[in-house]
Amino acid sequence: MPVFQLSEKSIFPPAYLARFDGLLCVGGDLSPARLLLAYKNGIFPWFSNNEPILWWCPDPRLVLYPENFKISKSLKKKIRKNYFKITMDKAFQDIIYACAQTRVKKNQDTWITNNMIKAYIKLYKKGYAHSVEIWEHKELIGGLYGISLGGCFFGESMFSKVSDASKIAIAALNTHIKKLKFDFIDCQIPTNHMLSLGAVKVPRNIFLDQIKLSLKKKNHKGIWEFSGFEDKIINDNCGVDYKFNSNIRQ
Repeated sequence: MPVFQLSEKSIFPPAYLARFDGLLCVGGDLSPARLLLAYKNGIFPWFSNNEPILWWCPDPRLVLYPENFKISKSLKKKIRKNYFKITMDKAFQDIIYACAQTRVKKNQDTWITNNMIKAYIKLYKKGYAHSVEIWEHKELIGGLYGISLGGCFFGESMFSKVSDASKIAIAALNTHIKKLKFDFIDCQIPTNHMLSLGAVKVPRNIFLDQIKLSLKKKNHKGIWEFSGFEDKIINDNCGVDYKFNSNIRQ
């Protein structure tokens, strides 16, 4: 498959035309309109500082359906101790910086470049991007951020300074989106971390169909508030055995 070149005004080619490794096109910009259009079509940006903007739609796609989140006994105990404070959309900028710096400190490349940070902060201010924050006393020790559109939550990145902090953030996010009747969390590419939490690999064509259905739901824009109690998080995220079903979860 060819890799398409985007100008600032051109639209995305169909996502199913992505190359074998998921790369679809190069170029364009990181404007809010462009980014939202990308997510609506199952496409996301992923590139390093020394690269042009690269747009991807991998096959298969890693997806977490809210009812299938798996929570371990040890994590349940940690949540019950009420040792951490959980908030949403209180420190978006700090979360995205922390996600970038965590990789930099490990001498790893990061796609969360300065231009990406600026772009997602704009989406946060427009009410489309959201964060989950985990606090120990007044220190931010973990969290995640992503994009909300219709019944879809497109996860972008997470970090953890303390064991299990990112898992607690995912549990909190899962509890919140279940309440809002979201259909799934897009985890983009397979990782052992997310697979262990119940995410599954979904064929790209099915994933793209699910996005179309989920986008028919209303957008939950603006600041999100998290008010879940610890037992609520545990009960809402008990996890069930997963059997693949090509129909969208409603």
